[in-house]
Amino acid sequence: MNESFFIVGQQVIILFIMIFIGYICAKCALFSEEGIKSVTNFVLYIIIPCVIINSFHRDFDTAMMENLIKAFFAALFVHILNIILVNLLIHDKEEGRERVLKFAAIFSNCGYMALPLQEALLGKDGVFLGAVFIAVFNLINWTYGLFLMGGKGTKISIKTAILNPGVIGVIFGCIFFLTPLKLPHILLTPLQNFASMNTPLPTIIIGFYLARVPGFSVLKDKKLCLALILRLVVLPVISMLILLACGLRGSLLASMVIAASAPCAANTAMFAAKFERDTSLSVTLVSVSTLFSILTMPVLVQFCM
Repeated sequence: MNESFFIVGQQVIILFIMIFIGYICAKCALFSEEGIKSVTNFVLYIIIPCVIINSFHRDFDTAMMENLIKAFFAALFVHILNIILVNLLIHDKEEGRERVLKFAAIFSNCGYMALPLQEALLGKDGVFLGAVFIAVFNLINWTYGLFLMGGKGTKISIKTAILNPGVIGVIFGCIFFLTPLKLPHILLTPLQNFASMNTPLPTIIIGFYLARVPGFSVLKDKKLCLALILRLVVLPVISMLILLACGLRGSLLASMVIAASAPCAANTAMFAAKFERDTSLSVTLVSVSTLFSILTMPVLVQFCM
């Protein structure tokens, strides 16, 4: 246990140092708001699909195929559990605030924050399984999440739910994993080089948003604190215990717990802005949860390493 905590802690400290570089860049105005949005889009639409495809670019393995199926149902279970518990526990007089708080507690930052840690701790297998969690996240985020933040009358597009970077990456990755088809060296090398940017770019983005944390006075908001505690501690612990009871172990369990224990999804701020909800609250939830996740994630992940 002590050894696993040291390994997880060491990797998180490495990530924290890189996040701190992003924080310094923000404080020194090396990145503008528009500039960081462009970097975010680049990570979302180019880097993450490359990481996912690269992790699936391997020979077919029956054991990994079984883990892939288990990961899909585990990720689906985690999201359904989150939706049920959050809707039972979070309520607010102001509808806009309530929707932002619920969204933030339900959806984790399984891309920007989880993938670098999965790669650092578990290698290519961790990313392979983490990619499945991202695919499930995108499916639910662009259906139920859209409805949650938008409210009644929001049009749900199945096309949008399927045609997004995370799901497309998994679809192409599965083609390479399930068939003898493989990319030639001249295409695989650029893809791998883009995939290698997965850790530095997301950490810079996270550091930028951490620089916008308004101060610990925000913790006086009890509903905000409830959403943070649910996202960072309660929901991932309950998920981990149930997944353990279901027999998940090793890299599969660790990958799911890392994704489930990640801070509030960056989409919280994006969707809040899109539907004119409380954008200030959404940015605060994303940045403050990211700050505290540096402490909570190592503690949770050590129990499944």
